[in-house]
Amino acid sequence: MPTSQKDTIDMGRRTIIKAAAAGAATAGATGMIPGLQAAVYAAGSDKPEKEEVRIGFIPLTDCASVVMASVLGFDKKYGVKIIPTKEASWAGVRDKLVNGELDMAHVLYGLVYGVHLGIAGPKKDMAVLMSLNNNGQAITLSKALADKGAVDGPSLAKVMAKEKREYTFAGTFPTGTHAMWMHYWLAAAGISPLSGAKLITVPPPQMVANMRVGNMDGFCVGEPWNHRAIMDGIGITANTTQDIWKDHPEKVLGTTAEFVKKYPNTARAVMMAVLEAGRWIDASLQNKMKMAETVADKAYVNTGVDAINQRILGRYQNGLGKTWDDPNHMKFFNDGAVNFPYLSDGMWFLTQHKRWGLIKDHPDYLGVAKQINQIDLYKQAASAMKISLPKDAMRSSKLIDGVVWDGKDPAKYADSFKIKA
Repeated sequence: MPTSQKDTIDMGRRTIIKAAAAGAATAGATGMIPGLQAAVYAAGSDKPEKEEVRIGFIPLTDCASVVMASVLGFDKKYGVKIIPTKEASWAGVRDKLVNGELDMAHVLYGLVYGVHLGIAGPKKDMAVLMSLNNNGQAITLSKALADKGAVDGPSLAKVMAKEKREYTFAGTFPTGTHAMWMHYWLAAAGISPLSGAKLITVPPPQMVANMRVGNMDGFCVGEPWNHRAIMDGIGITANTTQDIWKDHPEKVLGTTAEFVKKYPNTARAVMMAVLEAGRWIDASLQNKMKMAETVADKAYVNTGVDAINQRILGRYQNGLGKTWDDPNHMKFFNDGAVNFPYLSDGMWFLTQHKRWGLIKDHPDYLGVAKQINQIDLYKQAASAMKISLPKDAMRSSKLIDGVVWDGKDPAKYADSFKIKA
């Protein structure tokens, strides 16, 4: 913005933040106070403290809102330049976030919480700026298992009981979403992921190759790698993760607490650019197809467009002849419902970390979530963009085993499962 324009905006950062906070408080769930939009846009596009932002991503369909924010120039609109940085593994993303090589990342919800608590790696205070997507991961079982009748959780349990051997399943990071979906899914079928199976960690782009050579019986990963396993004739989809938990939290825009403290305007500007990209993706079929073409490129996911574009439209097949249209496919915005960083979502991962012995004692579930999830910052960005906000920072969901999670008594919930560490 030219200096003369800057001079006309007589509103310092503190004023803007106060106005935004007041706006969030007084405007209720969906409204906003007049003039707030211009104020926060000024904060975002006028003076982000750091203009180039390196955002790490793993080659997965759900990196799309970060990639499209850069490709479509939404970042420039808010005064920042997003540099998407392709990473090889979640452990690599973790290390680069912690040491500052990356400013932010498209990252697993549970990884951010794990780092904050010092489990599965170095300990550092972390921040979840917003949720990037809901749904759209899956559990893949090998074709060899499917041929023996293991096509879902209960039938897998029967095959495992009948044919005793060591069964190996893969997630993508010890405290991450996929490991937790896999643990939860196995336990819901009566299989202990600790004593009844072996769980290993494999980076997402390497899942299909590892299954091809027989390194695992099943895996949980983001798309397009489940659909790719079907296309390559080596795996079947036993369940989608939206079958486990409809509209579940998945990847987040994560950073360190230090970054948010030092560069709040930058953080908000990036959030606004990514929100706009998510809104753009979800707006039409045409946009989804363009997104699929873009992220399939070698620079991003490096796969055929046909591996991405079916499931992003909710067109599923299981590799055994069944096809269906899933209304709960991967969403990046969904009228803003996707992106709010619910405290209960973060707390759920902590309950599962406790359930599986990754943490020994009950943490202060709510306290930790309040430290990590940047609700106020998110409200400022969303209010400025007239994106609706929920009335409550907690939400309630029923999971695949019929158990309801609402965040009200996390310790009791964590201890209530029959199959646990």
